[in-house]
Amino acid sequence: MKILDKYIIKKFLLTFLMMFLLFIPIGILVDISEKIDKFKEHELSLVEILEYYSDFVWYYGYFLFPIFVFLSVIWFTSKLSNNSEITAILSSGISFNRFLKPYLISATIILLISAFSGMFIVPEKNKSFNEFQYKYLSKNKKDRNLSNLYKQIADNEYIYVSSYNPTRNQAYNFSHELFDKNKLIEKISARNIRWVDEDSIFRLTDFFKRSFVNESEIIESRRIYDTLFNFNIEDLSSLKYQAKALSFFELNKFINEEKASGSPLLNNHLLERNRRLSIPFSVLILTLLAVSVSSFKKRGGIGINLAFGISLAFIFIFFDKFFSVLVIKSDLNAFVGAWAPNFVFLIVTLQIMRSIVHPDSAKHAGKIFKLDLKWVFYSKKVEFLASNIII
Repeated sequence: MKILDKYIIKKFLLTFLMMFLLFIPIGILVDISEKIDKFKEHELSLVEILEYYSDFVWYYGYFLFPIFVFLSVIWFTSKLSNNSEITAILSSGISFNRFLKPYLISATIILLISAFSGMFIVPEKNKSFNEFQYKYLSKNKKDRNLSNLYKQIADNEYIYVSSYNPTRNQAYNFSHELFDKNKLIEKISARNIRWVDEDSIFRLTDFFKRSFVNESEIIESRRIYDTLFNFNIEDLSSLKYQAKALSFFELNKFINEEKASGSPLLNNHLLERNRRLSIPFSVLILTLLAVSVSSFKKRGGIGINLAFGISLAFIFIFFDKFFSVLVIKSDLNAFVGAWAPNFVFLIVTLQIMRSIVHPDSAKHAGKIFKLDLKWVFYSKKVEFLASNIII
C-alpha cells in the first residue's frame, strides 16, 4: 500500500501544480488584455508591470488554492476510476477510508503551504498589489473611507468628523467628547480641524467648547484655536485594504486596536482574520468531496466528472462571496460568514461519503428524504386549497 500511497501523493501534487501553472497564466493574459490601455496611459515600465503580476499570482492564486485542489483531484481520480484502478484497489480488501489516506496527506501539505502563505507572504503581496491598483488602475476610487468617521482615542475620549481630506490633512465638522464614566464633562466642536506640520499642532476653525463643572456650564469660543489631541490626523481614516496587508499577528494586534477605538470596519477585519483560517481548511473538505464524487465510473467518463466539479466550484465561490457580502453589509457574525461555505460543503461531503461506505443506509435515508419532500409538497397544496376556500 505504501507504493500506492506514494503514487497517489505524487499524482495529486503534480496535477495540482499543473492546474496552477495552466490557469494562472490564462488569468494573467485576460488581465493584461483588460488593462493594457492603462499601462500605456501611465507609461509603466516592464519592471513595474512584472512586479504587479508577481503580486497578482499570489493575490488570486491564494484564494483559488482550494478550487485548484478540487479540480486536480477530480481530474486524476476520474482517470484512475476510468481505468478501473480504483475498483481493483477496493476489491483487494482495502477500505474506502484507507484509500483516502494519501489524499489527506497531500491535502495537508497544501493546507500548510496555504496557511503559511496566507498569514505571512500574501499580506505583503496584497499591500503592493492594492497600492498599484489604486495608484494606476482605479483613479476614480478612493483607497480610504473618508466620510462619517468615528473613533475612540482613549477609554473616555471620542472623536467624530463628517469627512476627511488626506491630501490637505484636514477634516470637517469635528467633535471631541470627554466623559467621566457615563457623564459628559467636556465637548469641543469645530467647523474644521487641520494638522499644521510646521508647528506640530492641530488648528481648529470656529472653535466652540462646553465644559460641565459642578452642575454649571462653561462656554468658550474662538475663531481660530491651536491645541493638541491624543491622536494623529492620519488615524482618522485607515486604508480599506489595511487588514489584508498585515501578517496574522499584526492583524490580531490591529483588530484589538480597532475594537478599542470603535471602528465601523471591525467586522470586515474579523472576516479577514477568519478567512485566513477557513481558506486553508477548505482544501481538506474539497479534497474529500472531489474523491467521493469521482471515485466510481460514470457514463460520460472524465468529462461528466469535470463538468460536475466545475459546477460545484462555482457554487463554492458563490457561497464564499455571498456570505462575505452579508458580513460586510449586514450584522452577520464574521466567523459564520467565513466558515459557512466550509460547513455546507462538509455536510454534503459527509453525506456522499456515507452513501459510499454504507450504501444501504444511504438508500434508506434517500427514501425517507423523498417521502418528506412528498409530504411537504402535499402539505403546501392543502394549505393553498384551504386558503382559497377561506377567501
